[in-house]
Amino acid sequence: MKKILNLFALRHSFYNINKNCPIEPSEITDIIAKCMELYPSAFNSQSARLLILFGAEHSHLWNLVKDAVISVSPPEKHSGVADKIAGFANGCGTILFFTDTSVTDKLKAQFPLYADNFDNWAYQGNAILQFMIWSALAEQSIGANLQHYNPLIDEPVTKAFNIPSTWKLVAQMPFGGIGFVPQPHQVEKLTDKFIVYGL
Repeated sequence: MKKILNLFALRHSFYNINKNCPIEPSEITDIIAKCMELYPSAFNSQSARLLILFGAEHSHLWNLVKDAVISVSPPEKHSGVADKIAGFANGCGTILFFTDTSVTDKLKAQFPLYADNFDNWAYQGNAILQFMIWSALAEQSIGANLQHYNPLIDEPVTKAFNIPSTWKLVAQMPFGGIGFVPQPHQVEKLTDKFIVYGL
């Protein structure tokens, strides 16, 4: 138990990332693939889909994000937007998380009693996968953070990377070498949000 909790404690939002990853891209891909094998999903639906970008493709993604965000931002914000997104581009790669809506649509038709729940269950499963990958990368001394520029970037990402039309973008996770370790975040008192009965 202590090992898994210690692993969770390693996971932070690392924004000061760089291209000096301690392991090779192929090893990173293997870790991500193993997480894909192990993550839980409602009805064993396995609706999560991933796009992993390294090198020029990783840089291209963040250029697309920058252009999309600047297009809807006032001029006085452009410099700040560019600086923030440059920090993500400074990493060595990005994982894009998707849900395959063809899977959830099929389940809705098969199990109409639960139809209203499948999108939410898919989102929950995707979130668990994100946490698993995030923690597994942290165990390898790889920093990551989680971004949500969707749906603003959905169309340019789909076009640039030939994404299937049924894949719905959920989140983006830039990762890389760790520039510095952030201070532990402050946790509110658990007594305000933790209830136990029956002890």
